[in-house]
Amino acid sequence: MDNLSEALEKLKLASTDSATDSVESCLDCLLKALANNNTEASVKIQEMGILPLLPTLLNPQSSCTPKVANIIAEVAKNEFMRSPCVEAGLIPPLIQLLNSTDQEVLLQTGRALGNICYDSHSLQAQLINMGVIPTLVKLLGIHSHNTALTEMCLIAFGNLAELESSKEQFASTNIAEELVRLFQKQTEHEKKEMIFEVLAPLAENDVIKLQLVEAGLVECLLEVVAQTVDGEREEDIAQLKTASDLMVLLLLGDESMQKLFEGGKGSVFQRVLSWIPSHNHQLQLAGALAIANFARNDGNCIHMVDTGIVQKLLELLDRHVEEGNVTVQHAALSALRNLAIPVVNKSKMLSAGVADVVLKFLQSEMPPVQFKLLGTLRMLIDTQAEAADQLGTNGKLVERLVEWCEAKDHAGVMGESNRLLSALIRHSKSKEVVRTVIQGGGVKHLVTMATSEHMIMQNEALVALGLIAALDLVAAEKDFVGANLVSVLHKLLSDERSAPEIKYNSMILICAVMGSEPLHKEVQSLAFIDVVSKLRAHENKTVSHQASLTEQRLTAQS
Repeated sequence: MDNLSEALEKLKLASTDSATDSVESCLDCLLKALANNNTEASVKIQEMGILPLLPTLLNPQSSCTPKVANIIAEVAKNEFMRSPCVEAGLIPPLIQLLNSTDQEVLLQTGRALGNICYDSHSLQAQLINMGVIPTLVKLLGIHSHNTALTEMCLIAFGNLAELESSKEQFASTNIAEELVRLFQKQTEHEKKEMIFEVLAPLAENDVIKLQLVEAGLVECLLEVVAQTVDGEREEDIAQLKTASDLMVLLLLGDESMQKLFEGGKGSVFQRVLSWIPSHNHQLQLAGALAIANFARNDGNCIHMVDTGIVQKLLELLDRHVEEGNVTVQHAALSALRNLAIPVVNKSKMLSAGVADVVLKFLQSEMPPVQFKLLGTLRMLIDTQAEAADQLGTNGKLVERLVEWCEAKDHAGVMGESNRLLSALIRHSKSKEVVRTVIQGGGVKHLVTMATSEHMIMQNEALVALGLIAALDLVAAEKDFVGANLVSVLHKLLSDERSAPEIKYNSMILICAVMGSEPLHKEVQSLAFIDVVSKLRAHENKTVSHQASLTEQRLTAQS
């Protein structure tokens, strides 16, 4: 340490008269001390006030510059030294050095900046604002043969790409081409992993997704999958997962997805299809998720259903009734749900037996699977009266839905259960379905659903309740009273925030329940006539007209 103190004193003097030889020997001493005991040496450097001297030593023309940058990089390994480095004004001269042609200067400068800004989003954002991204991308292109420099750039990209503000800058460079070119040259697992770690956050940006597809990344990923699919080594399994996950991520962009779909004739789309019957769970998962992503527009969905994709997904699901891989179940159900959205697909999918296979997962205790199962059935029965009738009279299904309507820990499952319960009634318009729901204890949940914060759910509930009242008021009367239906309707009509559709359907329902003596009495006791008469002046003509009709009905039966 005495040697270090002496070297630091000499450095103070030497830096003022720019005596290169003595500066260099002092720097060597500092580097040696940092190598022996980094923390202690760093503390000494700070105490002796050396950091503020270093900006002047970061001279692009000086032979000392790589060593100075190296010292900064070593010092900044310590968290407590990073703020002092920033305060000493080291960042601007380091950024200037990124324009150097000296590879050692570039390497040490990159290390220094990376260590100073490590784990600090604000400092990383500062680097982005100072334009380091285009500079680093350019360096990667020029020095791709230099392994150390390449790794430095990749580490920097990995850190910076996590920040949303970086994506736009990356998108304006040729980063996609550079990374794909670099990836194609790699043979080592570790190097590929480093590139993957940069690609994943970058591929979250839709513009960069398309650039990566155009640069040929998909072909690289398919090659990795082909090479590792039968591998049993840990690194093969890891690469297969990373490559197939990244493939799915690229398909989340609308433009990149359509480019790869190519009207259903794309070689990439065909390769992905071949993953679904695979014996590898990771590939089955990626294949099903890819289909779910391709099924994000009606044209693609119609084409896929017409070319037999549903059968492949059903076979996959059938395998997982027993194997029970939850992620594969969830992904396959997601794909079926998306495929069921276009009206023309619904009857075809029902004929293919989709509902029967989906119902096999009714006993699942996994909320993600429950959620997708419910969504798939709801999409399938939309406008399909016969299917809604068949499912709505399935006592086991209705019983499970009622159970899930109380899944307060899983809001998504609870919401979808309510919506499917309502949909079974609305699309079947069947007295048998209504009776099954009443017997299963579903009415109270539909009344609660009418108070949802989501207008679409409120509306669906009110329409279903209106059908229950119209088709079997006698059987529903007790549940309507027990669930305080009339009180709920009074609140909806009195609330100025209620949408016109909600007010309209609430009044329709009021008229429908008037045939029940106990409900009629509740309507009278809550002075509905006052609320309804105010609505005659409603700006929405349909609401004001219904208010007049409802008022007449209330007056006639008072």
